[in-house]
Amino acid sequence: MTADPPKGLELVVVTGLSGAGRSTAAKCLEDLGWFVVDNLPPSLLGTMVDLGSRSKGEVDRIAVVADVRSRAFTTDLQSALSELERQDVHARVLFLEASDDALVRRFESERRPHPLQGEGRLVDGITRERALLREVRGEADLVLDTSLLNVHELRGKVIAAFGDEDASERLHLTVVSFGYKYGLPVDADLVVDCRFLPNPHWVPELRPRTGQDAEVRDYVLAQAGAVDFLDRYEAVVQLLFDGYKREGKRYVSLAVGCTGGKHRSVAMSEQLAGRLAGPGTEVSVMHRDLGRE
Repeated sequence: MTADPPKGLELVVVTGLSGAGRSTAAKCLEDLGWFVVDNLPPSLLGTMVDLGSRSKGEVDRIAVVADVRSRAFTTDLQSALSELERQDVHARVLFLEASDDALVRRFESERRPHPLQGEGRLVDGITRERALLREVRGEADLVLDTSLLNVHELRGKVIAAFGDEDASERLHLTVVSFGYKYGLPVDADLVVDCRFLPNPHWVPELRPRTGQDAEVRDYVLAQAGAVDFLDRYEAVVQLLFDGYKREGKRYVSLAVGCTGGKHRSVAMSEQLAGRLAGPGTEVSVMHRDLGRE
């Protein structure tokens, strides 16, 4: 451990019962910008804090997911947290739990055994884990019972506890232009086709240029239906964004295609990105096929 306590470093330990939602909480923290480490032995907590302190501000929020791997788990975790306190580093502990009935339903739906059931029944493993974690639960900073929570409700509680002021509203949008002749982007959530517009490729003076050039942009926007399309599609996408935010979806990819990915899709992507950017939406633009022959 470094001799000087890291300034401004935040540390959260996510633990609790298997099946209670640790993975969901971890993914939510990752979406909020936390550096998440899964299944880290408690004895390595100090090492993670030390690495964070050496990152020169690149890692200032660390979330560690810890689960029961041995009967020494509770002792190891308490020892690690005590050592961090001596170093003036306070780690918040998020403990997730659920009723036996809820946990049994979740394990049975995934058709997997409880990590501590051994040769016994599923409920035996749950009982053992609950007993092992009793002291950790008692000292946790925040205990969340997920028995009656769906994934989105759990995300909302994690965001409220560990997110920035506007984290529950922020959406990250990537607008990708592409050429259909090179194939669809495999990770696109939404795909829109701009091939209904005349192709600048057939205008000799525009052919060597791209949709990032003013001449091509103005040509595309001057075509019948172009601006009307932007107006209507913007309204539809904003409606979708409102739903995504309510459902906890924070990352969206919007693909805009034309034949070669050089003229129409590039110009329309730039226009859509400019229209959709706002206080609650961070937008980045990528032109996948620009530069291809």
